[in-house]
Amino acid sequence: MDFLIGGLAGAGATIVTNPMDVVKTRMQLQGELRARGTAPERYKGIFHAVYVIAKADGLLALQRGLAPAMWLGFTMNSVRLGGYHTAISHGWTKDKNGNTVLLKAMLCSSISGMLSGLTGNPAFMLKTRIQASAHPSIAVGRQHRYKGLIDGIRTVYRTEGLKGFFAGVNATCLRLAVGSAAQLPTFTMYVQTTAGQGIQKLKGHSTDFQL
Repeated sequence: MDFLIGGLAGAGATIVTNPMDVVKTRMQLQGELRARGTAPERYKGIFHAVYVIAKADGLLALQRGLAPAMWLGFTMNSVRLGGYHTAISHGWTKDKNGNTVLLKAMLCSSISGMLSGLTGNPAFMLKTRIQASAHPSIAVGRQHRYKGLIDGIRTVYRTEGLKGFFAGVNATCLRLAVGSAAQLPTFTMYVQTTAGQGIQKLKGHSTDFQL
């Protein structure tokens, strides 16, 4: 159930955050493989990017790549959050007295983050390529003209094989391992501190924390 709840929460949040991700992706790709100062500046800022994308591709283009983004949100968060909570429930983050140990919590959270990167990378790769696809007048970076998620899967498998789905997986796993090791134990510490002060109580979390 922890895996399902974490996945659904991540997928639902994607509906709101995807337009910002589209803008981020295109701004990051702007000037790719070009000498500094030689590439046309398609997007001059966040709000300008939103305006240009909506004008050239239509408002719905701001939700481009939503299907793989929701797939990513579900897969990544179900493994990351569900895996970490499973570690807590089994006592893998605690000492023999039931107190949470910071290093154990960081290790478990980094492993769950790394596994989420491994399982979510195919969706991450497809999401990025579909989000980058734009009208020629505002296109930046290499363009992959997938007709949708299914077409993207078929095309990648046909032209790149299974390994194509794991392009950039090392960076993805490293990012999520480090991010999870910092984020999830911090949340645990916050919950334990506030629970100890009588502010809130969360099942599965000890109110004692040790290094």
